Amino acid sequence: MDNQEKLKKLIDNRQKAWMGGGEAAIEKHHAKGRLTARERINMLLDDGSFEEVNMFLTHRCTDFGMEKKVFLGDGVACGSGTIDGRLVFVFAQDATVIGGSLSETMAQKICNVMDMAMKLGAPIIGLNDSGGARIQEGACALAGYAEIFERNILASGVVPQISVIFGPCAGGAVYSPALTDFIMMTEQNSYMFITGPKVVKSVTGEDVTVEQLGGAKVHATKSGVTHFVAATEEEAIREVRRLISFIPQNNLEEAPMVECTDDIQRQEDSLNELVPADPNKPYNMKDIIYTIVDNGDFMEVQKDFAKNIICGFARFNGRSTGIIANQPNWLAGVLDCDASRKAARFVRFCDAFNIQILTLVDVPGFLCGTGQEYAGIIDHGAKLMFAYGEATVPKVTITIRKSYGGSHIVMSCKQLRGDMCYAWPQAEIAVMGASGAVEVLEAKTLKTLTDPEEKAKFIAEKEAEYKEKFASPYQAANRGYIDDVIEPRNTRIRIIRAFENLQTKRLTNPLKKHSNIPL
Repeated sequence: MDNQEKLKKLIDNRQKAWMGGGEAAIEKHHAKGRLTARERINMLLDDGSFEEVNMFLTHRCTDFGMEKKVFLGDGVACGSGTIDGRLVFVFAQDATVIGGSLSETMAQKICNVMDMAMKLGAPIIGLNDSGGARIQEGACALAGYAEIFERNILASGVVPQISVIFGPCAGGAVYSPALTDFIMMTEQNSYMFITGPKVVKSVTGEDVTVEQLGGAKVHATKSGVTHFVAATEEEAIREVRRLISFIPQNNLEEAPMVECTDDIQRQEDSLNELVPADPNKPYNMKDIIYTIVDNGDFMEVQKDFAKNIICGFARFNGRSTGIIANQPNWLAGVLDCDASRKAARFVRFCDAFNIQILTLVDVPGFLCGTGQEYAGIIDHGAKLMFAYGEATVPKVTITIRKSYGGSHIVMSCKQLRGDMCYAWPQAEIAVMGASGAVEVLEAKTLKTLTDPEEKAKFIAEKEAEYKEKFASPYQAANRGYIDDVIEPRNTRIRIIRAFENLQTKRLTNPLKKHSNIPL
């Protein structure tokens, strides 16, 4: 065979690998409105930057006629490329090849790029579209999953890991995404569950559809498993590129700085009037967030799950910032089990990857009742407290309105090493609200008051006295628990100044193997 023939063989083999399961399988895939593995990669990465590896690997299984079903690449495209010029590693499962099922060889390829990502300190992005373990390979396929999971675990907190679900993700396949930092699903074709509807029916007798069991909407609103939902595959890929722009390459680097085109001295008079004078009236915390961040650019995480707390990424003076904020528009901004674990997870991600944290507080307390107690609100609330107390990144806290009791403590208070703690003038920082406090403190007197008008007047006077003495931000400021009471319209300026001053912060936790967070 001369050089030309060898070259032609190489080109033919590359073309064969690029075609995955073949032209017919690709057409069938496209007919469902879905992109192929390499189409997704090309859309995700900068033009011409993809460097594929292990293109010619094939499975070694000969059972159940598998020797007749051999495809170059064995159902996954792996390699590296760039997003906005920054190195990332990526693998994309190919559903046109034996349903994208995971074989020993596929696992080997995925593990290879994960190992490279760890060596070079770059994010890992997995594009999942798989029918699960390849049954024909039995224990070898299960071992392959375990190899991937172990790498997910070791990479956690070292390099960012993002999973995108473009199709089925069932059984053992769900655990790799669950171990990563962020999951993106699409509305139409992606779903995740441990066991499918048929198995559920046979075991529990429950009739349930694929969408009801593990669709994007379910995981976005009920379980909180997915962090983002996109209408289309194209939108999902755009959002992944946007997410990457907020986070660093690894745990030893800072998030990329972006040139700030928004005036850092910008004052917003509207903030002085945004919060209602009545502490029981709601308002939208997002109105504050969009007003104070650079160019109104805020990427919310898990926006449809535990809406009583807001988490997401923004920038101040071009510097990436994680924002956690209570949402008075939803359950009055109360902390419950879901909100606590949602925020705790986000705080820990930011801390692991050197992203400064801004906390906006308006919280009346923890949600009470048997439902929350039985669901473990004590442990879940402790997770949030643990996350904030453990975090060593710059932390700025602003109390907007209410900050009561234990919920005040867990929302990045001074004693949990909040670096700069500010309050708006209407802030109430106390053990509890005025009405509840008066009921406790004046219980004996209230029992003696029989005239409704006299009783109402007494309560109003005592509530005003309590607010002045115990719920005022100046009382906390007098003790040094609040660093300053600030004018709302100056919030953006004060945040930027605080974070700029904190860039040289050096803080380390005691030497340990690892902490034991209340899970």
